[in-house]
Amino acid sequence: MTAPLRVLVADDQQIVREGLATILDLLPDVTVVGTAGNGEEALDLVARRRPDVVLMDLHMPLLDGVGATRRIVAEQPSTAVLILTTFGEDDDALEALRAGARGVLTKDAGHEEISRALHQAAAGHMTLAAPLQARLLAATASSITPERANLPDGLTAREAEVLGLIAAGFTNREIAERLVISETTVKTHINHLFAKIDARDRAAAINYANQHGLGPS
Repeated sequence: MTAPLRVLVADDQQIVREGLATILDLLPDVTVVGTAGNGEEALDLVARRRPDVVLMDLHMPLLDGVGATRRIVAEQPSTAVLILTTFGEDDDALEALRAGARGVLTKDAGHEEISRALHQAAAGHMTLAAPLQARLLAATASSITPERANLPDGLTAREAEVLGLIAAGFTNREIAERLVISETTVKTHINHLFAKIDARDRAAAINYANQHGLGPS
């Protein structure tokens, strides 16, 4: 039998975090190991209780969700972070993804959607709220419009598109789904663009994308 997913809830509104904890505790495959009212408290609890996933609010006192995410990713890499925010198009949600969050959901998500996203995050997959997903895709598309026809290092428009999606935090499978191509084709594009920009891994590719204005705006 698979062990329940260990989840920490971080939100500065007591009624929200207690409500989320209650809902999640009712799920048979999830165990809430703690709740935190700010980012600093979340960091402390993550270090002591080692959850599989932190369900993290963006806007909290002492240390916000972006800062807490960045610290958790650096200090506790085995713990994934899933952002929960009121507005899916929040600019800070993009920053949280850049900081290493494994997804963003809005607070009107149902318990089944949250549970599914938590398990996806724990497995290393990305989940994005529809408004943010649309914004990321629009930002990526705008980065390869005719005004940017002169792409650096001989990148093709498709390679730049794939690079932009990598910088936005999408996995190969998610890129394939969004571009309606096979995952094998995605890997081929990645191999080609990595060779052109002299990148050894995704982190280097993301840094290149941001430096050349090919990442999400």
